[in-house]
Amino acid sequence: MHPDTHLRLHRIRSAELQRQAADFSLGHHCRAPRKSLRTRLGWTMVGLGLRLIPDRSATPSCAPRTA
Repeated sequence: MHPDTHLRLHRIRSAELQRQAADFSLGHHCRAPRKSLRTRLGWTMVGLGLRLIPDRSATPSCAPRTA
């Protein structure tokens, strides 16, 4: 595919997604505040839980064997 065509298609899709996101966020603010608070609290708890999980990338996957 020609680079200019690819870039044009990307811009069209990007604008389409931004419109959908704007429509969704407008509808999201019309909901009851309780739901919004529940959602924010839920994501805060998820973030806290993820911080409590130990970082597995710092530990080796297999310990060297000693004979």
